[in-house]
Amino acid sequence: MRLCVLLLLLAFAPVLLATGSPAFCDIAQKPAPGSSSAADRLGLSCGQILQMSSADWVARFNKENGATSETTERATAAYGKCYDARTDAVAASLVRKGAAPPKSVRANFAGFEGALKQFVLKAMAEAQPAPNATKAVYIVLYEKQFRYQFYRSYAEKNPNPALTPDESEQYSKAKNRFGELLGLLPEDKAHEVHEAFGEIVGTHEVSMPMKLALYRYAIFILEPPSQKPFAPPPF
Repeated sequence: MRLCVLLLLLAFAPVLLATGSPAFCDIAQKPAPGSSSAADRLGLSCGQILQMSSADWVARFNKENGATSETTERATAAYGKCYDARTDAVAASLVRKGAAPPKSVRANFAGFEGALKQFVLKAMAEAQPAPNATKAVYIVLYEKQFRYQFYRSYAEKNPNPALTPDESEQYSKAKNRFGELLGLLPEDKAHEVHEAFGEIVGTHEVSMPMKLALYRYAIFILEPPSQKPFAPPPF
């Protein structure tokens, strides 16, 4: 089962491996298996699709096409393409305005994304139980939040915002929950996952809101499906 999930993740590699630094040019991404580009937007624009949550969009797509693992994959692929297009537009706008992140910051973020992808592969391999095919496509989709958050923070001229009091409380809870989930793994596996996560937050400069998002994302990957989700989906 774990091998099947990892193979599914690798099938999405053209999307998952898109890093921050190529964002200043058009990024050509191969469609996910079974996707049909514009046809899978159901006649809607990307703006209209992104007004919906990912869950609402998938529900609408599956209602019209039948709810199967393939249609869920197609729906998340369509949503992800729209999400990436919006991120690319923000990045391109910053370039036009001469307000793009400095080269050193972009290099740091590219390293961050590389470490994140390594963590995702490790966490998916060690999660107990392993994520099923549906959860795997959502893991790939929700990874896109970090690149968007990175460029949006520069568009808003606030690349390192402070946490609100409520977010600070959520941050503490997220760190504790992440520790609890690591405790469910065999000791050697928990150490490997924790070390991979440390390569993200311990090596690269990351804003506090992004750290909170990282902990929530890690929890989403590791938490068993039988338990109440720690946090709602990021989009």
